[in-house]
Amino acid sequence: MASLRKGKTVLITSTKGGVGKSTFALNLAGIYSTIEKKVLLLDLDLTSGILAMSLNKKYNKSIYEMSEDIKNNVFEDFSNYTLNYNKYIDCIACPKDPRDASKIDLRYIDIIIDQASFIYDVILIDSSHTLSPTNLYLMDKVDEILFVINNDPLNLKSTRSMVSILNNMNISNYKVLLNQSNNPFKDYFSLYDIKNIIQANIDYTLSSEFYIADIDKLIMSGKIVTMSSDIARIYNKDYSSLMNIATDYLNQGSDDNGKK
Repeated sequence: MASLRKGKTVLITSTKGGVGKSTFALNLAGIYSTIEKKVLLLDLDLTSGILAMSLNKKYNKSIYEMSEDIKNNVFEDFSNYTLNYNKYIDCIACPKDPRDASKIDLRYIDIIIDQASFIYDVILIDSSHTLSPTNLYLMDKVDEILFVINNDPLNLKSTRSMVSILNNMNISNYKVLLNQSNNPFKDYFSLYDIKNIIQANIDYTLSSEFYIADIDKLIMSGKIVTMSSDIARIYNKDYSSLMNIATDYLNQGSDDNGKK
């Protein structure tokens, strides 16, 4: 470890599936790679995680094996459990067997995140869209929470409920990303309407112009969209938005836990 400076932990979550949460996590990791920041993708969408599959990386050890080795005092080196995508991006995959998800003790996730924070500049945690015990724990643990939403009535109503829950829990270290790029044909409400529906601010936006028709080809080939120079040039406005999100998290103080 070069220093005792701890990396930023960011929980990327949602209140409904299909909003582009995992794709966003990968794209944000790609941004950090381009600015030469070391990033860990931690897949805690434990029963349906797709990060390792998206990166086209095979793995033998997941967060389940990692937590079991810590529990049994046979854990040796962090890198034994990570998938290396490039010089700056590593990933810890979710369990191959969904039945192993329920066996993971939150105490060991705590240890894993703490160790990672001394190795990486940023830890991006991709989680499920349910209020599971793991998600509730993570909301208290991480430096920042980012909710990915889209222009969908059910998603907006569930986000409004989540905002109310967070306010009742005195958690304020969350921001909201409106992702209009994953389904540009859903355009039911204006930005003003969305803010009123969810009773919260929209901190970041990815526009419908960032919709990439052949993104499936990139995913099948294991490529991260934001690491392409063509993408940065063609979609420069949304690329700049992603860069702003990435630098915001690097610049925000790590000592503020978001409690009022």
